Amino acid sequence: MRNAAPFVRRAVSLTPLIDVIFLLLLFFMLSSTFSSFGEIELSQAIAGAAAPGTPTERVFVQLGAKRLVLNGAPVTLDELVARVETGQVLVSLDGDASAQRMVDLLVRLRGRDGLTVILLE
Repeated sequence: MRNAAPFVRRAVSLTPLIDVIFLLLLFFMLSSTFSSFGEIELSQAIAGAAAPGTPTERVFVQLGAKRLVLNGAPVTLDELVARVETGQVLVSLDGDASAQRMVDLLVRLRGRDGLTVILLE
């Protein structure tokens, strides 16, 4: 004999699914590590008189996506680091220079006593 009562489909409750999603979110938030990013100090060149104690040795660097020029002569990044010891480094960025290339240059020149790096607009 066949059951004469019609089959009634019950609505699916989404509450357990939402609970599982929140538990997964909580798990991933608590188990992840938040890395601290290094800080690179930048100073912007401004017009005006030179401050007392400003180094007199200045080199001009042009940085592009594929080129690196030190005082008009093409160099590699290693040669630039070897040539520049103290003074001021004025960095002019080409339109095609990437942020990663600029950071690579700044990281290599960072931490030297008597060396100041200034990014030009």
